[in-house]
Amino acid sequence: MAEINIQRKKSSPSPWLLVILVALALAVAGYFIFRNDTEATPAPPIVSDGASTPADLNASRAMPASDEQAVADMAATELLPTPDELEAYAATDPAQPEYAREGLRMFTAALVRMADRTEFRDSNVNEQRDQLTSATARIDKEGTSLRPGFLAVASLLKAMQQKAYPDEEFAANDLGLQASQFSGRTGTAQEREWVQNFFRHAAQLMKTMNGPTS
Repeated sequence: MAEINIQRKKSSPSPWLLVILVALALAVAGYFIFRNDTEATPAPPIVSDGASTPADLNASRAMPASDEQAVADMAATELLPTPDELEAYAATDPAQPEYAREGLRMFTAALVRMADRTEFRDSNVNEQRDQLTSATARIDKEGTSLRPGFLAVASLLKAMQQKAYPDEEFAANDLGLQASQFSGRTGTAQEREWVQNFFRHAAQLMKTMNGPTS
């Protein structure tokens, strides 16, 4: 008897499944095409309507760094003691614990700025000014002698006198002699009186050199 080979008929895929797959493929392709077009399109320029934002107002009020420095310099200049103020300080009680040290700071600040004036522009004046700033840079440290600072004050005033005020030679020499006799200590009443006299004479010389040149 002959054997009959029976094979199962394969079912064909549903047409709806094909439609769904095609639709998904088109949707994915459309998404990427639309996305690329969006990224390639430049953003429209922002047109100001004339209204200022808080950031704009802050920027307009901001002062350039150079102007800020100029204002700072002006403020520093206003805070510097004048010769009259130095003379008034010299007349205060020399028994105050910081009298000599604070006075030396004040004279240094005023003299350094005074030495920058046009009539004092000289290599010797510049050198003595640098010596003064160096001598007083560490006066706040405990145990530091004040003598180098007083000597430097007298030396700078002498250099300035030689440059523009020849008639004040005697006063400048006398101040230098006073400075050379200073021990650097302020423990006794006599030493404190010496400091006060030095400050008084230095302030008087500065007042003279703050006026017309000889």
